[in-house]
Amino acid sequence: MEARIEKIKQQLQSQGYKLTPQREATVRVLLENEEDHLSAEDVFMLVKDKAPEIGLATVYRTLELLSELHVLEKMNFGDGVARYDLRNDRTRHHHHHLICVQCGSVSEILDDWLGPLEERLEQEYGFKVLDHRLDFQGICKECSAKERAKTPVQINGSTL
Repeated sequence: MEARIEKIKQQLQSQGYKLTPQREATVRVLLENEEDHLSAEDVFMLVKDKAPEIGLATVYRTLELLSELHVLEKMNFGDGVARYDLRNDRTRHHHHHLICVQCGSVSEILDDWLGPLEERLEQEYGFKVLDHRLDFQGICKECSAKERAKTPVQINGSTL
C-alpha cells in the first residue's frame, strides 16, 4: 500500500499538488476498499473514522482532483450515484465491469479484451485510442439462479 501511496503522491506533485493529510486519508480508504466501488458518501463515512475533522466538501474536492489526474475513475452504473475506482498500475486501460440490473452487484473484468479493436481503429480510421471503459449490464449468476429456483418446472403436463 505504501508504494501505491508514494506513486499517487508523485502524481500529485508532478501536477503541482501536495498529498495533504486529508488527501492521504482519502487515498488510504480507497486503497483499503479497492473492490467496493465506493460513492463519495461512502468514502466520507470511512475517512471520518480515520480523520474525524475532515469535511464532506474536502472529500468531494479530493475525489474530483484524483479523478482529474486520472488516479481514480469516476463511474456511474446507472443508479444515479457517482462511484470511484482506483486505476490499476498494471494495465494500460481501466478495467471493465459486469453490472447486475437486479441486485446492483458489480464484478470486475481485469483482462483487456479490446486491444485488437484499438489496433483496428488506429489502422482503419487513424484514431489512436487513449483509454476506454466497457460496462456490461445484465443479470448476475446469483440472480439468475434465484429466478430459476422460482420458476415452476413442467414434467409430463404437471407443474412442480
